[in-house]
Amino acid sequence: MPKIRMAQTLAALAVVVGLLRTSASAQTARPTNGTVQGIVFTTDPDGGRSIVPGAKVSIDGPAHFEGKSSADGKFAITGVAPGAYAVTAKVPGMIVTQSVVVTAGIISEIALELKLESVKETVNVTGSGEPVNPKESSGANTVGQSMVRNMPNRDERFDSLMALVPGVVRGSNGLINMKGARATQNGSLVNSADVTDPATGATAINIPIDVVSSIKVLSTPYDPEYGKFTGAVSNVETRPGEFNKFRVSAQNFVPHLRRLDGSIMGIAAATPRITFSAPIIKDRVAFTESVDYRYERDPVNSLPPLQSDTRRESFDSYTQIDMNISQKQTATASFAIFPQKLDYYGLNTFTPQASTPDLHERGYQAYLQHRYFTSSGDLLTSQLSFRKFDADLSPNSNAPYQLSIETTNGGFFNLQNRETSHTEWEEIFHSHARHFHGSHELQAGVEFAHGSYDGRQEFRPVEISGLAGVPLERIQFGPASRSSVDQNEIAWFAGDKWTVSNRLTFDLGLRFDRDSVTDSVNTAPRAGFVLALTKDGKTLLKGGAGLFYDRVPLNIPAFPNLPTRTINALNSADAILSSIEYSNVILNGLQNPRSEVWNLEVDREVIRNLLVRVGYQQRNTVHEFVLTPIAFGSSGNLSLTNRGHDYYRELQVTGRYQLGHSTVNASYVHSRAFGDLNDFNQFFGNDPQAVIQPNQRGRLGFDAPNRVLAWGEIAAPWKLTVAPVLDIHTGFPYSTINQFRDFVGPRNQLRFPRFVSTDLQVLREIRLPIKDKHARVGFGVYNIFNRFNPRDVQNNLDSFRSGEFFNGVGRTFHGKFILEL
Repeated sequence: MPKIRMAQTLAALAVVVGLLRTSASAQTARPTNGTVQGIVFTTDPDGGRSIVPGAKVSIDGPAHFEGKSSADGKFAITGVAPGAYAVTAKVPGMIVTQSVVVTAGIISEIALELKLESVKETVNVTGSGEPVNPKESSGANTVGQSMVRNMPNRDERFDSLMALVPGVVRGSNGLINMKGARATQNGSLVNSADVTDPATGATAINIPIDVVSSIKVLSTPYDPEYGKFTGAVSNVETRPGEFNKFRVSAQNFVPHLRRLDGSIMGIAAATPRITFSAPIIKDRVAFTESVDYRYERDPVNSLPPLQSDTRRESFDSYTQIDMNISQKQTATASFAIFPQKLDYYGLNTFTPQASTPDLHERGYQAYLQHRYFTSSGDLLTSQLSFRKFDADLSPNSNAPYQLSIETTNGGFFNLQNRETSHTEWEEIFHSHARHFHGSHELQAGVEFAHGSYDGRQEFRPVEISGLAGVPLERIQFGPASRSSVDQNEIAWFAGDKWTVSNRLTFDLGLRFDRDSVTDSVNTAPRAGFVLALTKDGKTLLKGGAGLFYDRVPLNIPAFPNLPTRTINALNSADAILSSIEYSNVILNGLQNPRSEVWNLEVDREVIRNLLVRVGYQQRNTVHEFVLTPIAFGSSGNLSLTNRGHDYYRELQVTGRYQLGHSTVNASYVHSRAFGDLNDFNQFFGNDPQAVIQPNQRGRLGFDAPNRVLAWGEIAAPWKLTVAPVLDIHTGFPYSTINQFRDFVGPRNQLRFPRFVSTDLQVLREIRLPIKDKHARVGFGVYNIFNRFNPRDVQNNLDSFRSGEFFNGVGRTFHGKFILEL
């Protein structure tokens, strides 16, 4: 079998290489390089053009080139290698990016109209690789709009595409873990506005993927603007509205049928989406609306067919208005709603539908951003957002909850009702370049945020039974409780991008955060650098270090008010042998978690169109929240402390090769994620566990020491876009338990089998019998070789199935028809 799987994988790679060779052979021999020339200008209110001298012009793609517009606004950059490029012209506060395809021996003409930065015109190139950026010190990876459109995406959600970034994995619980951090440790932004759940710290927004322009993952965000996290940061940028034409797209209007044993049994999925954008006032006001409805079933293949599905139903709506108020002012306003119902949440091989809860979430966000550009070139950005997010967790049965060796019986033991809100205001000032021992681009800002939490928790009795159903332990809880918590946060920061020379740049920043929950002010300095090791700028050394402080999720200070628990040991006759009552206690107060991060990397264009990156990153996080029970005879404390500590180490080697309109990326990541295992949300989050054993340290649940990730966007013959993805990583760790639910041996020493998945999406654009209108048709195949990638394991050593794996996701096919008018 291993030889067959290896042959299948090699066959897939051979297809990719063959397509690349076909694409390459179609190119005829031409002179070596080409030229890009043009003019940079702005448009006056009356429609006249004004040339812009001294604008910085950069060309990014297979290689990086720079130049400036002359006194008459013109520029010419020669010696550009053939390929697809993004050409950017920029002056302080104004920018434009357009695409150009450079052909050897040909002069490519382009006209660049500068616009205020918030409504910049962006035309995406076919290739989606990241060019070497000689000014960016932070470790960053961007999923561009081309990838959003073309890459295989099983559930067609924007967060799924983050797994195409080296060091970002989807854990066994389905959550995205970035750079070795828990999902609750990372920062989540949409258009630079915070979108995390105030109660848990996890991401709390869904927007239709059709409005997503790019997703940027910053593993080392040294810009002092970023705060309130200890892991990495993701920032989703939405597409600007259409100021001059009407645009509409629609897809997925045919539902997928549910087939069981050759018969059709209802609908498996229905996911229609429609998006349109149009000018309200030409060149002044643009309106965008996107609606995404989802009804999906996700089967657990190891359960009986009619009892094997989780169900998700959601409705996501995103409305955006872009405004050109004047030559110096722009604004963007948006409103998003994102309710969803997750039925049979946490369903798996050992927890049937009746024993799972339903999770219903409701939320909306209102957002406003205003930008003012001064005559001297300074930029002031004002941003205000308000988000409401509520959640209910309810059992599917009222029967007593029982944990046995082979399965779970009864109704779920926890009921939750919580309401949260978050208001954030931000002012950021960016100065024009100032010259003193080089060039300085200064920034300063202030933020204020208010969060509130009002929640109710109820816990029902839990019984643990052993071999032959003999009762071993019963957990009883105090009466239901309600808690209300408010949090005020203030931050102020300053930074300087100091360009010492055309070969050396420093990013310097200092940030202060005050949190009313901990009543402390935290100082977070950070610094990064970029050094060009060669005169041609093709070899860059980047690095930096910094401190980052996280906010305190609001379910943490509510912990002492939660119901107490009593652990009763039982004999075979169900009589109580011993009893310990645990109170919920926060020891030694609360502190903001802090991470210390540093990185170093080398970027090198080895040969034309081939970029290689080698980097190392290290993060140590302290003051994490950890739970552990401490007994004192017949009483005890369930203690919450700030003594948690975890660390992450990553060595990354990445390569990107671009040939014509095709791009192939490959990476290898060797990493280690290690820390305390009794995370608070594991026991009091959306899917709490009933049994709390003493805390231990070990590999974190999403630790994958070795990962190979390869993907590409290939411009194939017959106008096809072929996008394959190969993902191979070490299986996630797990622990073993006995019939008493005690851990046996060191934690997380064993692992799931190696994960191997090969996905493919093929799309072709076709013209419609309507002027300038078209559609895209194609298909997606996921897990092409039907690899068994289990999601569940029997980890109870007293089970006759101990060590067996279950619930693999098989091969699936999705048809694609996208209407674009």
